[in-house]
Amino acid sequence: MTALVVPDYDEAIAFFTDALGFVVAEDTDLGGGKRWVVVGGENGAKLLLAKAASDEQRSVIGNQTGGRVGWFLHTDNFATAHDRMRAWGIEFTDGPRDETYGKVAVFSDPWGNRWDLIEPRMAA
Repeated sequence: MTALVVPDYDEAIAFFTDALGFVVAEDTDLGGGKRWVVVGGENGAKLLLAKAASDEQRSVIGNQTGGRVGWFLHTDNFATAHDRMRAWGIEFTDGPRDETYGKVAVFSDPWGNRWDLIEPRMAA
């Protein structure tokens, strides 16, 4: 599991569940406006959605990897995932294209973090 700093819990939950098809694994109220919110795929890695609590934390929202692709969303059906994401309003900045490792397209989440959508090529 890795943390992703977001501006709002509910906005982030809506994006990850509706646009990307993640499920909420945990949403626990910690008091004082804090929650422990974990989303992810059924068998994949999980994201801890961490609401920014200071100006310093808010300053990194959308640029947590210095402009590089920092997250990789694997799918077994690229066309279906790509179509669902575009219907939700996600704009892809690169691809789709075929690479030696699979089909890939680059997109940004609502805050500017860059992601790869990848359908891995099956090993021979």
